[in-house]
This record gives sequence, C-alpha cells and structure tokens, in this order.
Amino acid sequence: MVKCLLSREDLAGHIDHTLLKPDATPFDITKACHSAMLYGFKSVCINPCYIPLVVKELSGSKVLVCTVIGFPLGANSTEIKALEASAAVQAGAAEIDMVMNIGFLKSGLLTQVQNDLVRVVTAAKRENARVVVKVILETSLLTEHEKVTACRLAVEAGADFVKTSTGFGKGGATIEDVMLMRKTVGPYFGVKAAGGIRDLQTAVKMIEAGANRLGTSSGESIMAEHSKAMM
Repeated sequence: MVKCLLSREDLAGHIDHTLLKPDATPFDITKACHSAMLYGFKSVCINPCYIPLVVKELSGSKVLVCTVIGFPLGANSTEIKALEASAAVQAGAAEIDMVMNIGFLKSGLLTQVQNDLVRVVTAAKRENARVVVKVILETSLLTEHEKVTACRLAVEAGADFVKTSTGFGKGGATIEDVMLMRKTVGPYFGVKAAGGIRDLQTAVKMIEAGANRLGTSSGESIMAEHSKAMM
C-alpha cells in the first residue's frame, strides 16, 4: 500500500479533474463536475464547447473551470489561438491549458513560438488578469534541450505554468521531465504533470518531483486509494 503524507484536501487540491475525450457527452461532463465538487478538486478541465455547462454546474463551489486552447496539436494559427483564449475566458474559464506550437519549436522557430505564447497569454489576461495560463509542451516529442527551451519561453511569455502533456501524444508525464521542468522554471512557477497519472503512487511521485498540479481523469480512484492508505 502506498504511504501518502498528503492530507485528503491537499491531494485533491492538486488535481485538475480532466475529461477531454472526443466522445464525452454533457451527461459525462456533469458527472465530472459533481465528482470534482464532492472531492474538492482544484478544477474541471474540459473542451471549450462545455465551458457554459461547467460554469453552471460548478456555480457556488470553489472548483475552477479549466479549458484547453489549440488542443491537442498546438498547430492552429496564432490568431485562432488568441481568439479561442479570449472567448474561453469570456465564457467563464478561470484557467486555460494551451498547446505550444511543437513543430515550430523543433524547427528552431523560437520567435514564432514566443509570439504564439505571448498572444495567447495577452488575450486571456486582457479578459481577466487573474486567469491562469498553462503551456503544454508535449514532452514526449522533445529533446531535453527543447524541453528546457520551451520552459524558458513559457516563463518569458508571462504564462503561469508549464505542463508535460496533452494525454493524446505518444507518452505522458515522467518523473524525470517533471524534475527537469521544475529545475528550469524555479520554485515559484507552476508545473503540471499530465498523461498517465492513474493511481495514487504515480500522483505522489509526481508531486514529490515538483508538480504542484496534476491533470488526470482518474481523480476519483486516486482519492479512493488515498482513503484506504490513510486507514
């Protein structure tokens, strides 16, 4: 059995309860919202079309509305990403997880990557300065040097977090990537681990490695494991 020193509230507060499957229905989204309120998760992360529904379902709770931008490839035009971010915040999103332009990054087109990030961050925070912007790197596609470069670009662009993965790539979060990201961005910038976090042991290891947010669709089972571990 996994030994967990985190309290129930602290663990739940790390979790972005995520439902981004293409076949997710309004009923599924509503259930996710109710689970998030029951456990006290930090946010519910959904595709943009469900923002109004989630805003309604989470009304009166402390659970935040999180959505994705340029998802899952990051290859939308900068103009579309910025518009999408602005519309998402107007609709009630408190956090946005945007996908970096991975192809541009790997091609060394850093000015274009930086412009993409700045435009999205600016558009989101123009609507609401308190909005949290997370930049998804899709670390499984990057070299170590590219991961470090991506983290630095996200910090310079005024984002709030770097995030490992979309969950739709060829790999998810790893301990090594989380540690590298934390080392690169320093102690005060956000690091979100996402992709493949399905049990308490993995969740705890990611937090110990430096993640202060976890993106997972397995929040309920992780919390159930935690309850058993604390008995």
